[in-house]
Amino acid sequence: QVQLVESGGGLVQAGGSLRLSCAASGRTFSTYSMGWFRQAPGKEREFVSAISPILWSGGSTAYADSVKGRFTISRDNAKNTVYLQMNSLKPEDTAVYYCAARVVPSITRNHNEYKYWGQGTQVTVSS
Repeated sequence: QVQLVESGGGLVQAGGSLRLSCAASGRTFSTYSMGWFRQAPGKEREFVSAISPILWSGGSTAYADSVKGRFTISRDNAKNTVYLQMNSLKPEDTAVYYCAARVVPSITRNHNEYKYWGQGTQVTVSS
């Protein structure tokens, strides 16, 4: 069993930055593919970013087109933590952001293929 705990959300003005963190329990974090998803009110959960294990493909990453160039995903296996650095935030980035873990090392944008989920952290971007 893996437990994921997100932190770092909050209220920020448009153009500002936030860094989300997701701390994972367990000794096999380094073998998991990790993802960030978000869900705005009345909308479906959508893919934001993902990162593979470093030993699998050097920690390859993927981003949704809507955040490419503004968000950066990274992981620190020594701390069992994955991060999402969010810059140049826009009001449309407002959502609950969820961290997810996948025991298969390859990256996927499909939220159904992630086994473990955090409780989410609210990000609100004011205009």
